[in-house]
Amino acid sequence: MRYLHTMIRVSDLKASLDFWCNQLGLVEVKRTDYESGRFTLVFLAAPFDALGAKDTKAPLLELTHNWDDDETLTTGRSWGHVAYRVDDIYGLCQTLMDAGVVINRPPRDGHMAFVKSPDNVSIELLQEGEHLAPMEPWLSMPNTGSW
Repeated sequence: MRYLHTMIRVSDLKASLDFWCNQLGLVEVKRTDYESGRFTLVFLAAPFDALGAKDTKAPLLELTHNWDDDETLTTGRSWGHVAYRVDDIYGLCQTLMDAGVVINRPPRDGHMAFVKSPDNVSIELLQEGEHLAPMEPWLSMPNTGSW
């Protein structure tokens, strides 16, 4: 057995790709439009995993966009989050904040933060290696919303 991917539905593919790729830093490795089914699948990988993921098709995040679906997407109680290890949690959180992303749980400890995608998917960000030294503005920033 081998882990392949996690699929999430997205309501606005352009906004979702802007968030997942341009803001969070994932890389698109495959995209397929299914005209007869009227949906698109886009597979994303973390930069560290991208080269291998093109060959192995894993580990990936699959964005599914149903073209004609105007349903409001919600997350259920059984859904938790996706997690990514990052090189500089403070730098990434600042980049996300500058792009208008709410930092739901700031990295006050220099180790962990939570944000949400445009479709309300919770994302845990974990600092690679040792925790960074606590610093402002993160140290005194309160939680916002839920994660």
